[in-house]
Amino acid sequence: MNYKSIVLTLAVCSAFAGCKQAQPAEEQLPDKDLSLQLYSIREVIGDSALYAQNHEEVLKQLGEMGYKSVEAANYKPGKFYGVSPEQFKADCEAAGLKALSSHTTRVLTPEEIANHDFEDAMKWWDQAIADHKAAGMEYIVTPWSTMPASMEEAQTLCDYHNAIGRKCNEAGLKYGYHTHSQEFDKIGGSDKVWMEYLVENTDPENMFWQLDVYLAVKAGESPVEYIKKYPGRFAMLHIKDKYELGQSGMVNLEPVFLAAADSGLEYYVVEQEGTDGSHSIMEGVAMDADYLRKADYVKPSYK
Repeated sequence: MNYKSIVLTLAVCSAFAGCKQAQPAEEQLPDKDLSLQLYSIREVIGDSALYAQNHEEVLKQLGEMGYKSVEAANYKPGKFYGVSPEQFKADCEAAGLKALSSHTTRVLTPEEIANHDFEDAMKWWDQAIADHKAAGMEYIVTPWSTMPASMEEAQTLCDYHNAIGRKCNEAGLKYGYHTHSQEFDKIGGSDKVWMEYLVENTDPENMFWQLDVYLAVKAGESPVEYIKKYPGRFAMLHIKDKYELGQSGMVNLEPVFLAAADSGLEYYVVEQEGTDGSHSIMEGVAMDADYLRKADYVKPSYK
């Protein structure tokens, strides 16, 4: 084993040891349908090499923390984290987890947007959809999209998302869009907010929203107001804070969960961008799981 491998192995083992200490063995918390965006723990499972080295122990630890499913963040045609869709599904199931969803997309080129041309992109989506079905997933989520420079480009992008959603529906999958902060900006040359235009010009049958509650707050917007404004569109939430849940004082999750429960919420997915450096990311996502399992306003399941 070379020096680099030894250092990585020690770091991962330290993270695992820390997360075991995050919850006392005698403390029994209620089971809830928790899901984790695997981007959160990219430092230990973020690419094919790390996945091959660490996935058995990492996924096992997530199950022990109380997570029931995961959302992937490393799809390339035919592979999740360097393994086949079938193998990724089996790896998750071996740890008692479900491969629930995936962040993946095929971004249109400027030329494709200008020409309203989706032909090559839709061929890409044919394989992506087949791969996600083979992995046993229920949802595909576009993690980001080009910000339109005009109303014409905005309509082209809406048409593209509608086309993807229809194709997913035909295959028995649900298609969604994950918000960041830019969606709350106005479309170039207009007074229309991009997110509102996109919601209003995509078919609810074809596209749901995965609202990132922390990034909405960072953008100066109220997640609750948007959930209430567009009932039934927010089938998923990304539950996030600056670091661990409940630590920053920026995000009040209780009204978010209560509003979403009345508006067709199906799943919520924990995502953590990083830590403040006082502990490992594995400890951090263990703390997130504990926080939500203790919260009486979070239902055991939303489906």
